[in-house]
Amino acid sequence: MQSDQPTSTPDNMTKRNLILAIDQGTTSSRAIVFDDEAHIISRVQAEITQVYPRPGWVEQDPVEISEKTIAVAKEAVRQSGGPDAIAAIGIAVQRETVVAW
Repeated sequence: MQSDQPTSTPDNMTKRNLILAIDQGTTSSRAIVFDDEAHIISRVQAEITQVYPRPGWVEQDPVEISEKTIAVAKEAVRQSGGPDAIAAIGIAVQRETVVAW
């Protein structure tokens, strides 16, 4: 996991006005915490393994996606002052992903 250091002061990190943004992309899971002025407080990213079984196809492990998404979100929240500092969560995901059992 890659992580950036917080860019805010400790006073801003304890307020309950931070937003956790979770971005599940094709190649990585990313979590970013913003303050109420859209400054980045913390940013954590983890790469997702991709397998190419045939031309035009990409496969990923849904358990890996879930585990890495949870891990980056937890770490970003920890760096930002803990869960009490988070007022809202936004999620962006891949539109073309399908998980089948």
